[in-house]
Amino acid sequence: MKYIDEFRDGDAAGRLAAAIRAEADPARTYHIMEFCGGHTHAISRYGLEDLLPANVRMIHGPGCPVCVLPVGRIDAAIWLARQPGVILCTYGDMLRVPGSKRLSLLKVKAEGCDIRMVYSTLDAVKLAADNPDRSVVFFAIGFETTTPPTAVAIKQAAALGLSNFFVFCNHVLTPSAITQILDSPEVRELGTVQLDAFIGPAHVSTIIGSAPYEYFAEEYQRPVVIAGFEPLDVLQAVRMLVAQINQGRFEVENEFARAVTRDGNPKAKALVAEMFELRKSFEWRGLGLVPYSGLRIKEAFAAFDAERHWDVPADSVADNKACECGAILRGVKKPTDCKLFGTVCTPENPMGSCMVSAEGACAAHWTYGRFRDMKASDAS
Repeated sequence: MKYIDEFRDGDAAGRLAAAIRAEADPARTYHIMEFCGGHTHAISRYGLEDLLPANVRMIHGPGCPVCVLPVGRIDAAIWLARQPGVILCTYGDMLRVPGSKRLSLLKVKAEGCDIRMVYSTLDAVKLAADNPDRSVVFFAIGFETTTPPTAVAIKQAAALGLSNFFVFCNHVLTPSAITQILDSPEVRELGTVQLDAFIGPAHVSTIIGSAPYEYFAEEYQRPVVIAGFEPLDVLQAVRMLVAQINQGRFEVENEFARAVTRDGNPKAKALVAEMFELRKSFEWRGLGLVPYSGLRIKEAFAAFDAERHWDVPADSVADNKACECGAILRGVKKPTDCKLFGTVCTPENPMGSCMVSAEGACAAHWTYGRFRDMKASDAS
């Protein structure tokens, strides 16, 4: 297949779904976690769960980079934005994520702080070059996919001799999060979250390749299929996982072979290794402190590190008690299990990050879900 509409063909989707229904053992239940928020949105947008048999259950994972950033790091970004002479810039989704006291970067911007949305890291570098009398801080977030562009920005700032460009680094690593989930009490001890297999992330895997997931398949006896974001990609991945579970295999398979290789992108990985090093631990929303799951800027590039330049607060701040975002990111609950969902918490008034991000599970359920129709039928 060459064109995008071929990966959205309804007849082909129907045939794949029929094959899954025929191959799924009615005597067992298949619990499959789609790690990536892009897959969550594809599943909701195209109604893929309606095509699957009832015993094939999809579980949402923590693969939304905006969602997993804890409240304390949002508060730290707000603190940086309030420093004299600072221009803080970041991607659009981050502006609306609530920190503590219901503050967000967008609300702080309304108070007069200079906060700007950028479309790329090089926009932030240009902003620093155009404002030599101001300190420009790029609020960097994301998994392995967005880390190389941040490294490029630091390298470009160094080449231009910019002494007013800084990065507030919040890049995190996918494999560490998968380990944390598989080692969690809900999975290992309590059994409240059953996980039989993973749909591996697409964009992340273009960078790191498929090799890092081989550890989970072998050590935790969980098959992994890396899949693209189109509906036929996801359905094919589910069929491949059902086959592995039926056969008792625990392997890494690559459905997204048109973009992902076993070794990934060596140039991007080398660039990241040049600029960044592992933190001993990093806090994730919903997962707590995850060992060796975050990156920080290496000493050689310390001049560009906002956390070294300013005494940035490193507080751990509790989530809103009524918000179930953390439980949703762990796969313990679904968005509709949250009492705030669709009532107090909406995209216009988000109480948690899962309703803000374009990859958030709550945003997917709100945008593509049928809960409005369900409420309307209940009312009638």
